[in-house]
Amino acid sequence: MPQLRFAAPVERRAALITGGARGLGRACALRLAEAGRDILIADVLAERGAETVKEIEALGQRAAFVETDVTDEAAMQQAVARAVEVFGRLDILICCAGILGWEKPFFEQPIGQFDKVMRINVHGVYLAHQAAVPHMLERGWGRCVTITSGARFGSPNQVPYCVSKAAVYCLVQSLGNAWPKQGVLVNGVEPGRALTDMVVPRFSAEHLANPGTPIGRYSDPEEVAEVAEFLCSERNTYTTGSVWSVKGASG
Repeated sequence: MPQLRFAAPVERRAALITGGARGLGRACALRLAEAGRDILIADVLAERGAETVKEIEALGQRAAFVETDVTDEAAMQQAVARAVEVFGRLDILICCAGILGWEKPFFEQPIGQFDKVMRINVHGVYLAHQAAVPHMLERGWGRCVTITSGARFGSPNQVPYCVSKAAVYCLVQSLGNAWPKQGVLVNGVEPGRALTDMVVPRFSAEHLANPGTPIGRYSDPEEVAEVAEFLCSERNTYTTGSVWSVKGASG
């Protein structure tokens, strides 16, 4: 580790990852496990979550799964309590749980669809931070990362999703200034399009092979996880309230 004057000692810290059963959440879980973290997966996908737990354990780290609806405040509190029970601590939160919702014009998006997307993508992040951060403040060290999206700039066929990601962006910036003096840093990662279950089924093989991005491809989930791992690490000593772009392009 570089000689960073304000870096905490590297410890076997514990992380809670919402949406950690697959996609970007799974990639983040495995990358943090490689870095020596114990992982609690909070997800609605029990079978996939159990598989990810086995992969983490194969890396020599402790892992657990809790079936969790992130929109349920009590369930989110219980997931955090379970992490503390199993690992004796909670140091890291990564919020990956999210849905795209319908890709339809605005007048075909009923309020129920808007509410569903907002509850998972925004309320879930809000409740996760409310449940997890007090444990970090108690220890005087914590790192939080939430997955955002360039959709926050708007798209007429994804209005609920776009609004939710704009809200998450603001939430990260707001909480980033809340606790840095107490050692808790809050950031986001904006991945553009990564090759996950949310992206791959929506496009043709031809498009995926040449999507028109400046770098010439979409990202692997593991490339996004590299950035999340840094932001959650002891090496991150001065970044808070930021959303890091991992889009293979500027802007």
